[in-house]
Amino acid sequence: MPKGQPAVVPQDGLTTRQRRNRPLLMVHTGEMKGKSTAAFGMALRGWTQGWNIGVFQFVKSAKWKVGEESAFKALGQLHEETGQGGPVEWHKMGEGWSWSRKAGTEEDHAADALEGWREIQRRIRAETHDLYVLDEFTYPMKWGWVDVDEVVDTLVGRPGHQYVVITGRNADQRLLDAADLVTEMTKVKHPMDAGQKGQKGIEW
Repeated sequence: MPKGQPAVVPQDGLTTRQRRNRPLLMVHTGEMKGKSTAAFGMALRGWTQGWNIGVFQFVKSAKWKVGEESAFKALGQLHEETGQGGPVEWHKMGEGWSWSRKAGTEEDHAADALEGWREIQRRIRAETHDLYVLDEFTYPMKWGWVDVDEVVDTLVGRPGHQYVVITGRNADQRLLDAADLVTEMTKVKHPMDAGQKGQKGIEW
C-alpha cells in the first residue's frame, strides 16, 4: 500500500468515495500487548469526528480503572457540556449487563456474557453507535459462551454505518475471515520476560 494507495481496485460497482466510507469490521488479535490500545486509538480518532462511541469490555474487572476509561468518560462529559467530539458510553464487568469472573457457576458466567452480547445486538439493530469497541470479546467466543456464527452473521449484516473493532487473543478463524481488517500483535520482546511487572501510564 505505497502512499496509502490500494494495490488493487475491485470491480464492485462502487465509487471511490463509497468504497472509502464503507464501515469496517476490524479484529486485533495475537499474544502481544497493544490490541486494546490500538482499538482505543481508533475510538479516539472517531470521537474527534463526532462519532458516537460505545465501549464494551468483556474481561476487565470492574475494580480495574484503566486510564482509557477515565479519558473517554472525560471526553464524553466534554461532549455533553460543549458539543465537541461525540458521545461516549463505557460498559465493563460489574456494570449493568456486563459479566465478570466472580462468585458463581460457569453457567452463570456464560448466561451473563450472552446477555452482554444480546445488548450489543440490540444496539446494532437500533444503530446506536458509530463505533463499537468490543474489548476482549474473543474470549466468550472461545469459551463457547457466545456463538461465533451468530456473531459473524450479526456483524456482517449490521445495518447503517457502524464500525466494529474486536480485541483479544485466539480470534476464531470464522471471525478473521469475515473481518475487513485483521491485525496480529506478535511479541518480539516484553519487559515481563525480564521479570518486570506492568507500569502505571503504560499498562493502565
